[in-house]
Amino acid sequence: MTQKITLTILWLGFVVYAFFLSPPNQPDTFELIKDLSTGQWDGINTLVISLFNLMGVWPLAYACVLLADGRGQKIRAYPFVLGSMFVGAFAVLPYLIFRNANPNFTGPKDWIIKLFDSRITAIFLLITALALLWFGFSQGNWTDFVNQWRSDRFIHTMSLDFCFLAFLFPVLIDDDLARRGMEEASIFRLLVWFPLLGPLVYLCLRSHLPNEVAMMEKPET
Repeated sequence: MTQKITLTILWLGFVVYAFFLSPPNQPDTFELIKDLSTGQWDGINTLVISLFNLMGVWPLAYACVLLADGRGQKIRAYPFVLGSMFVGAFAVLPYLIFRNANPNFTGPKDWIIKLFDSRITAIFLLITALALLWFGFSQGNWTDFVNQWRSDRFIHTMSLDFCFLAFLFPVLIDDDLARRGMEEASIFRLLVWFPLLGPLVYLCLRSHLPNEVAMMEKPET
């Protein structure tokens, strides 16, 4: 209950800050979003390009955990996963608030869960993230980025959203480890606190979900 209250306060605080206390919207915000989405990147700081695309990696990383976690929950994870692709932590936080502990997984796995349980998917996300980080850090203009962060609501909120997603991922780790029979692998509980790359490395190294329908143990007679 304490965790749910904390997450609710975080979600409400993030919403209030993003819409009422963050820097103002800039006149060219929608044009910037369109250019970023369509690959028209000429004249855009590569740090902004990298951050925008990394915000597409995060929801897929969350999907690798949330879709299995949603099996057995009273609420479906799919709408929140889809929402996170557009609004990031604004969609992830409500799911975390309403979900319950779920250390078990009962099969069979459908094709979507198989896709996001695949190590190939995880490796692809890790390589993509590394390429985007190299692209942003090697060619980006930090002075310009800081100025935009201070004056542009879109870039300001997107940066905070990235931080929220990094901070929230460890909330899911204990149940995901339990579903995979990895409860004693405590190193992963530390690894996922390393922003973005830690969770992606974890997704590459974790065991697969059980493939068979879990059977209830019969009571002894």
